Formats: sequence, C-alpha cells, structure tokens
Amino acid sequence: MLSYRHAFHAGNFADVLKHIVLLEVLAYLAQKEKPFCVIDTHAGAGKYSLDSDYALKTREFDTGISQLWQRDDLPPSVANYVDLQKRFNANGQFKHYAGSPLLIKQVLREKDKLHLFELHSTEVGLLKTTMKQDKRIRIEHADGLKNSLGLLPPTERRGLVLIDPSYEMKSDYADVVKTLIQMHKRFATGTYALWYPVIERGRNQALETAFKKSGMTNIQLFELGINADNSGRGMNASGMIIINPPWNLAATMQTVLPWLAGILGENGAGNFRVETLVPE
Repeated sequence: MLSYRHAFHAGNFADVLKHIVLLEVLAYLAQKEKPFCVIDTHAGAGKYSLDSDYALKTREFDTGISQLWQRDDLPPSVANYVDLQKRFNANGQFKHYAGSPLLIKQVLREKDKLHLFELHSTEVGLLKTTMKQDKRIRIEHADGLKNSLGLLPPTERRGLVLIDPSYEMKSDYADVVKTLIQMHKRFATGTYALWYPVIERGRNQALETAFKKSGMTNIQLFELGINADNSGRGMNASGMIIINPPWNLAATMQTVLPWLAGILGENGAGNFRVETLVPE
C-alpha cells in the first residue's frame, strides 16, 4: 500500500469519472446554506505535475483529461470539471492536475470542513504544501479507512466521505464494504462515494454482491470503460459506488457517461454502466 503513488495515474480516464461525480455531489451539498463536512480517506499529494517523471512514464493522462482539454462541446458537468482544472494551469498550458483535495477546496465555503487522510509519508508532505494553511482543512498522516470512523457523525450532520484506495491488496475490496457498513451505522444520512478499478471482473461482482447484502439502501453505481474487460491486462474500466446520492445524479450521468465513453473509448470500445445496486 505504501508503494502506491497516484502521480503515475493522475488525469487518466478513472480520474475523469471520479472527479466529475465528486463535483456533482459537492454541488448538491452546497445548494443548502447549512455547512457540510467532507472526509477524504486517501487524499494523495493533492496536485500532480504532468511533466514529472512519474506522469510521463505512463502518460495515463492521455486516456483522460488531455482528450477533453480543448474541446468546445463538453456537457455541463464535464465543462465544470475541466474549467476547475484550468484554474491550476496558466495561459492554457496543461502542466498540472488537481486531485480530489484541491478540487474539494474550491467548493468549500467559510463554514464547511475538510478532513484529509494520507498514509504515505512523502505524499502527506506534498499534500500539506499543496493545501497550505487553511482553518477549514485538517490533514492527518494516518490510515483514513481506520481513523475516519471516529469523525462520524460530523458536527455539521451533513457531508460526504470519499474513499479511494489503491486496491493493491485484494483484501481492500472486502475492507471497504466492512468500513462503509460501520460508517453508515454512525452516519446513516451521509453521502459515501467509493471509487473502484475494474481489473478482474470477478472481484467487482463480489464487491457489488457485498453491497447488495450489506443492509444499506439507496446505492447507485456509475462505471466508465475505455476497453472491454480483459483480465490481466490492467485497468480498462473504473467506477463509483454512491450511497445516498443526490436525487439528480443518475440522470446527469445517463447523459455524461455515454458521451465520455464515445470520446475516451479506444477504437470504439468505450462502455458505461448506470445502475441502482440497492433502491431506497
């Protein structure tokens, strides 16, 4: 787990999906004047240089944000995401990618709170530099899956928990469900957003089954693929599982995902899913 560096993957098609969904949930929370709390369990470095050795080694951003950067036909949700990314790139040059913590910070209001967890010692140092001093933001060098439970329910009684592990350990698939069940018992009205990769479809099917048997309700799934499933050939798709999603999120993604699949899919192999895993 401590060997994982998101800099290799920053801005790829999985980040595109994750951050569009994240921004949609945040926009929904911000519609009410009451403050909210966001917890990011795997925050990473916060911002990534796309001309670094890490990013250039894989150039995964070519499968994602690079294909959207100069388009003028973006759906509103995609345009909002791209516009936020452009804030961190001067003169239209694309050199930096803002991760979840930095995107969340752009949406926070004066009374909102953000708790960031990062276990990797190098990443947490970069995160503190990126986020700078901000009374609304707390950064902890700790295991977010274990330590965030103590923050629930938040004093604001409104909020989002973003869970984005590396899944380097196969046990992560079971651990995230167990943790979410515990979180939900403490804060049943909160919104929870879990990112997952599709590498071996059997693991994802087991993950979905676990959610269906979890006892939690109102769970939706949004998945984007750029190639057909091909076990052992790396990540060809990824998705977000949302507990207590905004009421309009599924309709938005029914428009956004086909468009993204068409643009980002390789050789016409783009695909997507919008499903209700467990109804309200």
